This record gives sequence, C-alpha cells and structure tokens, in this order.
Amino acid sequence: MLHFYVIGDESTVAGFGLAGVEGEVVESVDEAREALRKAFAAPDIGIIIITERIAAGMRAEMEDYVFRRTFPLVVEIPDRTGPMEGRVSIRQMIRSAVGVNV
Repeated sequence: MLHFYVIGDESTVAGFGLAGVEGEVVESVDEAREALRKAFAAPDIGIIIITERIAAGMRAEMEDYVFRRTFPLVVEIPDRTGPMEGRVSIRQMIRSAVGVNV
C-alpha cells in the first residue's frame, strides 16, 4: 500500500499528522533536500507533499523532480500563511481542471 508523506514547516506537518500522514519538519533547504532524498528512497511512498515556500528554496531541483520522475508524485501546497505570490491556489487549480467550485 502506498502512502502520503509531507515535508514542511511544523504546522503543516502537524496538521497532516492529525490525518495520519507521516512527514518531516524541515527548517532549511539542506534539510528539505535530505528529506526528499529519503522520501524518494522509500518504496511505500506514493505522493510527496511539500510546502511551496520550502520548494521555492530549491526550485531547480523541484522542477527536475517534477519533470524527470513519474513516481512518486510530488505536489506543492501552500503553508499556513497561504499561497505564495504568483502561485495558483489549490481551489483555483481544481476549478480550472474540473470546472467546479470547491
């Protein structure tokens, strides 16, 4: 069975933890790189969730992961402060893809 894994700030990881999703709190780009490396190496992780602000610190690597790997899926989400400027919210993405307001 494949699992979700979240990489982010303490609030994000704690929130996902309440839903039973394991994760790792990171405070630097180096910690995020190491957390991603471990997540990619784990055979039971199917979706890696990472906060936009953490991913922004290693944008070139994130694009490499997204465009060169098909598995596990990497999804960037806003943290508790909301979407970064210029980024589309999850709600807007769903509305665009499905045509339904959520």
